[in-house]
Amino acid sequence: MVVVLRVSGRNARFQQWKAVLGNRTKRQRRGEFLVQGVRPITMAVEHGWQIRELLYDTSAQLSDWAREAMDTVRAEKIAVSRELMHELGGKADTVPELLVVVALPEDNLRRIPVGPTMLTVVFDRPTSPGNIGTLVRSADAFGADGVIITGHAADVYDPKAVRASTGSLFALPVVRVPSHQAVLSWVADVRAGGIGLSIMGTDERGILDAAEYDFTQPTLALIGNETTGLSSGWREACDQLVRIPIFGSASSLNAATAATVVLYESARQRHRGGQDGSAGGGEPDGCPGQRPADRFLC
Repeated sequence: MVVVLRVSGRNARFQQWKAVLGNRTKRQRRGEFLVQGVRPITMAVEHGWQIRELLYDTSAQLSDWAREAMDTVRAEKIAVSRELMHELGGKADTVPELLVVVALPEDNLRRIPVGPTMLTVVFDRPTSPGNIGTLVRSADAFGADGVIITGHAADVYDPKAVRASTGSLFALPVVRVPSHQAVLSWVADVRAGGIGLSIMGTDERGILDAAEYDFTQPTLALIGNETTGLSSGWREACDQLVRIPIFGSASSLNAATAATVVLYESARQRHRGGQDGSAGGGEPDGCPGQRPADRFLC
């Protein structure tokens, strides 16, 4: 391991790190973002993201995980004082062993896998970085192929979004697109290639319950803005609107929670179809020997 730089004061290099941590414009201009946390860093490395700089606490007795990263990650190694690592780490009560600066990937819809079983989630104009990260985490957990963020939205690479994704941001493609028209052009190309991609939007006025929609078909699942729902352009583009039945006194679901419900239903149908050849919605019968909490994934 060769350390080529030591930073112990708030010099120009430190100010760059602070800028990409807290300023979206600076992240975009430099084409990089700062990643905090053991799991996000591990996932970024495991999934082959370009690590530009690896920062480590000069005064810490590094763990085996940190030492392995220092030895194996091909990046500029920078020794940073404990005080500055604490300032960059994002937590009041702990000092991170490592932080990494990662190159931003290209925002290109070609990164989204296309095929007869594709499931892609679109989040329309989300305002909360935490909701973006939570949705990406759910999309990863329930087998989606990618996430598209459309319109004027919070930043996917905001540290709150990265933390909320718990590393899932690095496991599946997440693409930012300025408007729905570019996505619809991509959908037209996918359909021209022989994939019957259905556009499904979530809306409280939907005709079908989520469980009645056939998620075994290739699907583009739309989740609307936290306050206003789907834009008129997306609503008009939908082949089907579905609703999520809710009970009790709650008037609605958080957008990321709604997405999680839809993704769970998709996983339930697709897993069941793979087991017994059935498709579509409806209640499953349960699987012999399976725990009750798991029965909806059979």
